[in-house]
Amino acid sequence: MKTDDLINLLAQDTAVKRRLLPLMNLALIAGGLVTSSLLFAELGLRENLLGQMETMRVIAKVAISLLFAVGSVLLVRRIGQPGLPIKPMALFLLLPAGLLVTAVGAELMVLPRSVWLANLIGRNSLFCIAAVPVLALPPLAAFLLALRNGAPESPTMAGAFAGLAAAGIAVTAYALHCTDDSPLFVATWYGLAVTVVTVMGAALGRLFLRW
Repeated sequence: MKTDDLINLLAQDTAVKRRLLPLMNLALIAGGLVTSSLLFAELGLRENLLGQMETMRVIAKVAISLLFAVGSVLLVRRIGQPGLPIKPMALFLLLPAGLLVTAVGAELMVLPRSVWLANLIGRNSLFCIAAVPVLALPPLAAFLLALRNGAPESPTMAGAFAGLAAAGIAVTAYALHCTDDSPLFVATWYGLAVTVVTVMGAALGRLFLRW
């Protein structure tokens, strides 16, 4: 490769990074605001949320969801920028995953087997599967639009990470409404909802992020 060609590629790479980060920040703000509006307008906050936050299961549910959202958003911010490592952000996601596994294990040790299934199914499992993807749509659309101005090496992976980040925002919002606090419920139904949004993001990324 000629020196001039290398300089041009580096310049283009820098321009992509400078253009993409503000767009990703805008996508985060816009998508988060629309999701918050949907939460307040259509679902509402859980009754006596502040009082419920005194219980360990509610604190754990909200904290794990928030940590997952932070990690997944930091991850998608990097995916469209060539050359930036994504491994540190991917490893960060092990923190909420580990906390959730620990919470599930603690619940299984404390509670009798007779209530495990009831806690897993909860009262709103089907609603959770439907609500989280709907709440995730605004940030997913915003992240995908922003990533079209980047240079992701894999459109499918970029779309999947956009879905993961959107799902993180959505489950954090939904956790403020949800009355099912069992870690078994969170791991099962929140996990399934996140998977649905991530797969949807991967499919959309494959279609719209090709360059």
